[in-house]
Amino acid sequence: MTVPQRRGRSIMMSPGELDSFLTGGRTCRVATVSADGAPHVSTLWYVWDGASLWLYSVVRSRRWTDLRRDPRVAVVVDAGEEYAELRGAELSGRVEFVGEAPRTGELCAELDLPETLFARKHFGLREMPHDGRHAWLRLTPEKVVSWDFRKLAPG
Repeated sequence: MTVPQRRGRSIMMSPGELDSFLTGGRTCRVATVSADGAPHVSTLWYVWDGASLWLYSVVRSRRWTDLRRDPRVAVVVDAGEEYAELRGAELSGRVEFVGEAPRTGELCAELDLPETLFARKHFGLREMPHDGRHAWLRLTPEKVVSWDFRKLAPG
């Protein structure tokens, strides 16, 4: 169950706005916790399937190592340059590892939709190319906080 947003209700995105925003985005920033407790933030491509954020990560990365040890994560997708244009969402929860790691293309029905979406969006292809270096993480958020400063009345 997703925790409801308490603050910033006047600028939060509606469920439809949030879905459209996440579907249209390409990159996100992923925050993990290192073994020594230090935060680590990295950028990834992603796809949104309407319920979960799918991240395609290099398995020999600090991010992957951090998440194997502690699956808690916060992910930010944002847009805008000027203050009045800023909008975004922070999704947090625990990632799940889906499919083989690294991904080589073994049949995995759970990955059919994210791989189709990802291949089209990021590679312009019908099928996902597998390089034997990446694998899938699924974040079904426990908490979502969104903002859209375009909703603020000009002052």
